Amino acid sequence: MNQSGSQKPGISSLLRSIGAALLVLQLAACGPKPIESPEQSGTLVVVTRGSPATYYISPSGQPTGFEYDLLSRFAEANGWQLRVEPVNSLDELFERIDNGTAHIAAAGLSATPARDLKYTLGPKYAEVTEQLICRSEKDLPKRPKDLAGKRIEVVANSSHVDALWWLRLRHPTIKWSEIEAAGEDELLERVQSGLSDCTVADSTAFSIARHFYPDIGVALELGKPRSLVWMMPKNTPQAFAEKLADFFAAVKKSGDLKQLQERYFGHIARLEEADVRGILERRTSLLSRYKPHFYRAQIATGIDWRFLAALAYQESHWDPNATSPTGVRGMMMLTAETADRLGVKNRLDPLESILGGAKYVLTLKEGLPVRIAEPDRTWLALAAYNVGMAHLEDARRLTASLGKNPDAWKDVKDVLPLLAQSAYQDQLKFGYARGGEARHLTENVRIYYDILLKYEPAYRD
Repeated sequence: MNQSGSQKPGISSLLRSIGAALLVLQLAACGPKPIESPEQSGTLVVVTRGSPATYYISPSGQPTGFEYDLLSRFAEANGWQLRVEPVNSLDELFERIDNGTAHIAAAGLSATPARDLKYTLGPKYAEVTEQLICRSEKDLPKRPKDLAGKRIEVVANSSHVDALWWLRLRHPTIKWSEIEAAGEDELLERVQSGLSDCTVADSTAFSIARHFYPDIGVALELGKPRSLVWMMPKNTPQAFAEKLADFFAAVKKSGDLKQLQERYFGHIARLEEADVRGILERRTSLLSRYKPHFYRAQIATGIDWRFLAALAYQESHWDPNATSPTGVRGMMMLTAETADRLGVKNRLDPLESILGGAKYVLTLKEGLPVRIAEPDRTWLALAAYNVGMAHLEDARRLTASLGKNPDAWKDVKDVLPLLAQSAYQDQLKFGYARGGEARHLTENVRIYYDILLKYEPAYRD
């Protein structure tokens, strides 16, 4: 045996080397293959993250969300099927774009210089500000140096990491942990529960989350507003990028983009902290007592029980004995006339009141023109629940006379307060009304409904 260590490779070792090389090539060949373009396959494949601001499953079991609706319109405009595939982390999302197994990443992604170099970026469709969010039980940090020693968590591979690095250049004591998470909501919940002190979130995501987590607040804004864009592989054909640019130009010009933004984000103005805490506390201490009644109302009308509970909370804070100075009474605050029309004999009986209120909402929805689609149909019916159908029709006629869309809640809600202004009284068939209150009720119910959707399961008969 040669002991020198300089032995030449024999045939067997050479064959083993060749075999190993072939195995590497074979494994590489087994990796994910880039998919065909949507023009070839007829299907647009998109990766996204599940969140209230992007993509989620609705109470009816259907996919929905701002990004989803926008993607659906883009696919439909080009005659393609849409396949949306949620992922569990940003790493996975970008890996799908890197290996060509998705055409678009659409997940509330900020345009950054680094991403511009690596990917093809679509047109800007929104702007957000990156915000440092901390628990507000004590004084919020007011300056970056106050963050020394804070437990800061941030979504791994997000643009928020870049924002913190820029902050650390000026304040080296700042430290953080990168967490593999699908989105910001998980980390905001950790801040709320005290598992961390702070996180970074986009302004839109926080505007939604603060209605679920009343103990968190904005400590600092990190830099200037950033554009949200869809991202595509760097080798995306120019023709596809041009189709995307044409699509966004069209939805901006038509007003469809603003309408979608209103649908998902138009109601996220901050509730009073007491309102948020109130429904969260009463949900655990009071709502369970009346759930069977709301379930029965859902069975009778097909309206999600959580929507009816949200309306009842806005009307009475789930107090079956509530009475207003104007004479409306009960859990759903029905007038005597409406109660008689609906066959409600005792407005202070919680079951009767809830069933009556649910039937009234259904009657109002059915009384609107059939051309009005959801969710505008529901929001308009809510406004009518407060102000009456006659005054709502006044508002819709006034909306049309002002050159706006009388079938769109985003336009009607801006006109409703005008029902109380003397300058418009001669244009109103049914006269003065407190339309601002109808707007307030509708927007609050939308927020309360979001809260109950997050914490309460659907009822399946």
